[in-house]
Amino acid sequence: MKRLLAGAAALATAFVLTACSGGGSAGVSNAGGGAVAAAGTGGGTPTTSSTTPTSATPSTSATPTPTPESTKPAPTSTSAKPKPKPTPKPAPKPAPDPSVPCAAAAAAPGTAACVDISAHKAWLLQGGKVIYGPVPMLPGRKGYETPTGKFRVLSKEKMHLSKQFDNAEMPNSVFFYPGDAFHTGSLSVYSHGCIHLSPSASLKFFNTLHIGDVVQVVP
Repeated sequence: MKRLLAGAAALATAFVLTACSGGGSAGVSNAGGGAVAAAGTGGGTPTTSSTTPTSATPSTSATPTPTPESTKPAPTSTSAKPKPKPTPKPAPKPAPDPSVPCAAAAAAPGTAACVDISAHKAWLLQGGKVIYGPVPMLPGRKGYETPTGKFRVLSKEKMHLSKQFDNAEMPNSVFFYPGDAFHTGSLSVYSHGCIHLSPSASLKFFNTLHIGDVVQVVP
C-alpha cells in the first residue's frame, strides 16, 4: 500500500512538472525570449534616444551690408521733340511817304501808282517810297470823270484800240478800272476817263506796274 501511494505521488509530481514546462522546446524558447530578449537585443519596447539633432541657426548678430546708391545720372531720352522753329515776324509796313497824297498806295508793299486829279500829278512807288514822279497828267473831262478810290491793275496792253471811240489808239495801256487806263495821250486835251501821260511817262508806268498792283486816285 505504501508503495502504491509512493508511485501515485511520483506520478503526480511528474505530471505537474510536465505542465509547467510549456511543452518541451517551445517553452524553452519562450523562456529565453520575452522581456529579457527585448531588453538585451533591441526587441520589445524600443528605447528612444533623447538626443535632438542640432539645426544650423543663422546668426542674428551679423549686420547686412547696405546697397550703395547709384551715382549715375538718369539716362537722357533721345526721342525728345525738336524745339519748334520761331515764327518769323511779319515785315513791317512801310511808312507812308509824306510827299504823296495816296496813303493806301504808299502803304502797299510792292509797286503802286498814285494820281492826284486836282494837282494833275502822278507818281510811281515801290515799298512806300517814290521811285518816279511826280509827272504831269490829265484826267477825264466833265461827264467822263476819272473814278476815284483804291483800285488794282486789271490788265496791260502795249497798243489798245478803243472800240468806243473809233478805234482810237491808246499806247502803253495799263487798265485799273473797266474802260479806264493809264496811256499815252494829250496833256492839253482831257480824256474820256483815262489818265493821259506823256509817251515816256506812259512807258515807265507800263514797264513798272504789274497786274494786281495798287492804284489810288484821289480827288
